[in-house]
Amino acid sequence: MQLTAHTDYALRVLIYLTINTDKLVTITELAEFFGISRNHLVKVVHKLGVRGFVQTVRGKGGGIRLSRPATEISVGSVVREVEGHFQMAECFNPKKQGHCALQTGCGLIGLLGGALEQFLQTLDKAVLSDLVTGPIVGNEIPGLVEIQRHSG
Repeated sequence: MQLTAHTDYALRVLIYLTINTDKLVTITELAEFFGISRNHLVKVVHKLGVRGFVQTVRGKGGGIRLSRPATEISVGSVVREVEGHFQMAECFNPKKQGHCALQTGCGLIGLLGGALEQFLQTLDKAVLSDLVTGPIVGNEIPGLVEIQRHSG
């Protein structure tokens, strides 16, 4: 299973905000720190704002910050809200159900559905503050870099 880049960026933004609770953070700062397109981050931050994870402050000296303490924001809720869907196989797509010749005798949807539920339950047990395992070194967040090394 792989999360979309949008969800990945949303989690990175929220981790960065968790580390930097003492100030407002700008999208430009985030884009430079992560080496991500500013335009893409605008979309990510907008979605996080609409979903209630961040507050935005407009104007000179404005920026974004967490809407509530990091100890109150479940990682599972972020992933559910930002990811949108979890169509791990064609049979999960409501528009394509009924198109598989194996549908009547196949247990794949049940197996994958159970695995997905376990995955989300694990994420539900974690809050943003759990994702901060140490100080930022350069532009690397410990743990996140390690995950990227293993998945890439």
